[in-house]
Amino acid sequence: MARRPRENAAAAPAPVTVTVCRGCCCGATAKHPGIDHAGQLARLREGVGGAGKVRAVDCLDACGHSNVVVVSPSAEGRRAGGRPVWLGWVLADDMIDEVAEWVRAGGPGVVPAPGTLDLQAFTVSRRIREGLPD
Repeated sequence: MARRPRENAAAAPAPVTVTVCRGCCCGATAKHPGIDHAGQLARLREGVGGAGKVRAVDCLDACGHSNVVVVSPSAEGRRAGGRPVWLGWVLADDMIDEVAEWVRAGGPGVVPAPGTLDLQAFTVSRRIREGLPD
């Protein structure tokens, strides 16, 4: 059977992707009382808007850095050498706003992270990095 070509064969370029951990520790009121986790996710989605994609996942296995957010570069950012940036302890609204601003500006590989986010960045093992869902 012959395959029909798609109407829009040109795939849209991959946007900046923000992955928000919402598993056992991240997003848990028991670990972070007083934090509106659902509100933070909504704020991030609203702040990023059409500049990127925000997704919540169950667990990124970096619980010692809870609340974890991973900002992955767009196709353009990856071509420029950008790699995913793992941010830990993203608990305050101003941090959420800075992530959204960075995504709107182009994200990893396109523009440097705001200096305050550098303080949140951490390195994970290859095993954990490779387990990040697509």
